[in-house]
Amino acid sequence: MTAGTGEQVTDADLAARLRQDPELFTEVHDRYFAAIYRYVAGRLDAQTAEDIAAETFLVAFDRRDTFDAERGEVRVWLFGIATNLVARHRRKEARHYRTLARVSVAPAVEGHESRVVASVAAQLLLPRLANALSRLSAGERDVLLLVALGQLGYEEVAAALGISSGTVGSRLNRARKKLNFILTPEALDE
Repeated sequence: MTAGTGEQVTDADLAARLRQDPELFTEVHDRYFAAIYRYVAGRLDAQTAEDIAAETFLVAFDRRDTFDAERGEVRVWLFGIATNLVARHRRKEARHYRTLARVSVAPAVEGHESRVVASVAAQLLLPRLANALSRLSAGERDVLLLVALGQLGYEEVAAALGISSGTVGSRLNRARKKLNFILTPEALDE
């Protein structure tokens, strides 16, 4: 990606020049909007995800003067902002997962056998997974979904949430233990 001059702009360049050149923020948006949207959409409904993703970049633009490149990358900073905005919607998020847990989805009818099997298995698992996600603490859910949906590493999650990487590890471990029953073959046979 370029800043209109033909040169490749790295994330480090973006971070260093963001304060002086607000026009560069278009590059930030173009690079990270899809990833932020996917992360938020995995936590909330699609319309809210679009709104929160857009709000993430609005907040980031307004606060670009406070960005500290020594604390982490632009991408991680954006995930932190998105997570904080999702926190404002926690009650709605928990209701969303409880609703998914109660929804009975009809099996998909497709021509390709493996897609049908995968779709049916996913549909059977979705209510249990949604119910389990609604029972996680907010911190456990944030860490788990930043890793799973945001595809962030421990250090990146720690920077995004302002916690230690040890706390990330312990929250992720607790969340995985709580969700483990869903992934066992015995739970799927119920």
